Formats: sequence, structure tokens, C-alpha cells
Amino acid sequence: MATIRAIRRRIRSVRNISQVTRAMQMVAASKMRRAQQATLASRAYADKARQILTYLAAQPGRSKLLHPLLDDRTPIKNRLLIVITSDRGLCGAYNMNVLRLAFEYLQRVAEPTKVITIGKRGRDAMARTRKNLIAEFTGLSEKPAALQITPIAKIVVEEFVTGQVDCVDIAYTRFISVLTQRPYLQPLLPFPPPEEPIGGAHAVYLYEPDTETILNTLLPRLTELQIYQALLESVASEHSARMVAMQNATNNALELIDHLTLEMNKARQAAITKEMLDIVGGANALREVLEIRD
Repeated sequence: MATIRAIRRRIRSVRNISQVTRAMQMVAASKMRRAQQATLASRAYADKARQILTYLAAQPGRSKLLHPLLDDRTPIKNRLLIVITSDRGLCGAYNMNVLRLAFEYLQRVAEPTKVITIGKRGRDAMARTRKNLIAEFTGLSEKPAALQITPIAKIVVEEFVTGQVDCVDIAYTRFISVLTQRPYLQPLLPFPPPEEPIGGAHAVYLYEPDTETILNTLLPRLTELQIYQALLESVASEHSARMVAMQNATNNALELIDHLTLEMNKARQAAITKEMLDIVGGANALREVLEIRD
């Protein structure tokens, strides 16, 4: 059994760790609330924008003649995958889940695949496994802004328009609730057609002043919006996962402190019992000596 001093030292160390994890839990909770509000506020707009994209992709004569981003190329020769992870750890299985989804995708597809990572964890994983990493972006998970997505969207659009890739997908974590976050693989380019047409037929859009002007302005912006919404979903999921992980760590530390306190009490009781036995033994020995003298 460990000494009382060693147990006290360990209790003090675990208590210090619990204070740190509790502080990190509170910080993550604060960031999670802001990220959740931003995600939910823009989700309806992003979903409607995606609906517009899918119906534009279903227009009669859909091809690169309308806009290069509407060009549905078959067969696919090259792919591009955007992987969104966090810059820091201590967020449970958040990074592992989305990276597992990304690696399953890379193993499943037969075509050569380029990778763009958002977040240090994804960058390190792709570099370590020697994937074809063409760009990496970090520092976006604290306060994501739409302007930060512009260089990412520019690379994606250029890769697709110039024909270097024929398909673009995003691997990110979709925010469901504080306790539930799901890794999700979303097609980005080319825009997929709607699964169910409205009213039995696809809607036909009229463009003013002209198709080229409208699509040249609209499609890159809506593509950028889809990447931005995926980043917001990932940030909210990251902070939620970190808050839950730090809460679990705090609870485990408190349970460990209770266990160590019990061990310390047992050790103290054993030491007291031993001292009492020594006193009783000494008294008995003294009494026997006195009896022999008498």
C-alpha cells in the first residue's frame, strides 16, 4: 500500500487536473453556444441555396455551356476531397470519426484523389499517410468568417473548371445536438440533380439580365457558401465534443479523488492501528518486566 504522503500528493495532482478540465469545459461551452447559434442561423439559408444549385443542375441542356460548374463529367478521372478537422485535440473522437470517413472514402474510390485539409489534425494525418495534399488551411476553427473561405473556394473552383478534377466532395462533421455529431460526406461539385422534382417536373428558371452574368456571379458564391456552412457545422461539433470530453474528464477526476481519499483513509487507519499495537505491545512488555522484578 502506498504511503499517506504519496497518496496526498496524487490527490493534489488530480484535483489540479480537474480544475483545468472544468475550466476548459466552461470555455468550450461558451464557444459552443456561439458556434451553435451561427450554425443554426445559416443552415436554412445554406440548405435553400443548395436546393437552388441542385435545380440549376437539372435545367434542360445542363452542361458546361450554361456554366463550367454545371458540367457533369463521366467517367470521373480525378477527384478532390476537402477534409475539415480541428486545430487542437482534447475533443474526444471528433477528429478520429471524420478522418476515418475520409480514409474510407480514399480507399473506396479508384480514381486519383487530391486532398485539401482545413485544420491541423487533418493536415498531419494526410501528410503522415502521404496523401496527395495540395493545400492546407489552419486557424479557422476559432471564429470562422466567410472571407476566410474565399481562397479555399477559389482553389476548388479552379481545379474543377480547368478540368484537373472531375468531382469534389467534403468530409466534415454535421452538428445534430450537443451530444450528437455525425461525420458526413457531402458532394460539392458537380452539383447533383434533385432526387424528387417539384410538381412532377423540374422547375425551369428564367435569367435576367442573362444566363452568363447570373451564373458567373451566383454559382461561385453558392459554392463558397456550401464550404462555409460545412465549416460552421464542424466548429459547432468540435466545441460540443470538447465540452463533453472535458466534462467526462472532470467527472473521472472527481471519482479518482474519491477513490484515492478512501485509500488514504485506509492507509491512515492502518498506520493508527499499527501505532496502537506498538503501544499495547510496549505496555505489556513493561508490565511483564515489572512483574518479574516483583
